[in-house]
Amino acid sequence: MCRHLAWLGSPRTLGELLLEPAHGLLVQSYAPRRQAHGRINADGWGVGFFAPGRPEPARWRSSRPLWSDASFASVAPVISAACVLAAVRSASAGMPADETAAAPFQQGQWVLSHNGVVDRLILGPHAAAESVCDSAQLAAHLFDFGPERAGEFVADVGKRDPGARLNLLLTDGNRILATRWHDTLSVLRTNDGVVVASEPDDDDPRWFDIPDHHLVDVQAGEIAITHLEE
Repeated sequence: MCRHLAWLGSPRTLGELLLEPAHGLLVQSYAPRRQAHGRINADGWGVGFFAPGRPEPARWRSSRPLWSDASFASVAPVISAACVLAAVRSASAGMPADETAAAPFQQGQWVLSHNGVVDRLILGPHAAAESVCDSAQLAAHLFDFGPERAGEFVADVGKRDPGARLNLLLTDGNRILATRWHDTLSVLRTNDGVVVASEPDDDDPRWFDIPDHHLVDVQAGEIAITHLEE
C-alpha cells in the first residue's frame, strides 16, 4: 500500500530524488522490492517541496501513475529543494482515485504521507480532510493532534485499530518525522543529507532498516530513533 520518501539536506533536484535512482519511486510505482501489500502503485503520486523564501511547501499531485507523467519528467531535473517528500499510491479497495486522495497532504508548513491502511470508523470523520480516503482523514486528525506528536498519535491509533498499518512520513521543511508500524522503513545518511523511505532506492550499503514500532526524527543532520509503545 504505497511507497514514500523524504529528503532533508543540501538542495537536490526532484529528478535526482524520484526518477533517477535505480530503485527510486519511479521504479517503485511498478516494481517495488519490499512491498508486502499490493503489487504496483499506479493510483496516483505526489510531491511536496520547499522552495527558498517560501514558508509553505509547493505540491504537485496527480491521479495518474508516475511513469505516465511526461510533464513532470520534463521539469523534475530543473526543480531543486533542500527538503522533499514524495509518494506513489496504491489505493485501498473502495477509496477514491482522484488527485485529492494522493499524498502528500498539507496543513500550513507540514506535509504528510501515509503508507498503510486504517479503519476510518476508528478515526471518525474530519470535515477539514482533503479527501474521504483513510490516509487523508488520518492526516487531518494528526494535524489537529500536533504533527510533532506523530509517534504518540500512531501508538494511540494502533491500540484502537490493531490491524492498522501506520507508516507515516511528515516534514515541515526543517525536520523529518517517520513512523514504522507494520510496514517497511529504511534510512540513508549521505555526506549531504538524509533519506527516509519505505525501501532503499539503490543498493548503497549505508542504508539501514528501522525496527517495527519505532519513530525516526531527523533534525540538523542528526537521526534519533525511539521505540513506540504498542
